[in-house]
Amino acid sequence: MATEAGAADAALTLPDQWCHWHAGLSQTACPIRFADRQSGPPVLLYACMPCRVRGLDVRGQQ
Repeated sequence: MATEAGAADAALTLPDQWCHWHAGLSQTACPIRFADRQSGPPVLLYACMPCRVRGLDVRGQQ
């Protein structure tokens, strides 16, 4: 059952996501809110665990 083992390994490895608050990669980033744009649909913003704990004010956005 090599495919089951490979799927289990893939589930344990999280891809890096972009944290919009500290402007860097993180494995703990998750979507938290939408931001408006001048044209087009809103953008989904991601924040990592440390930025969420600090209250999302790392870049002055609140």
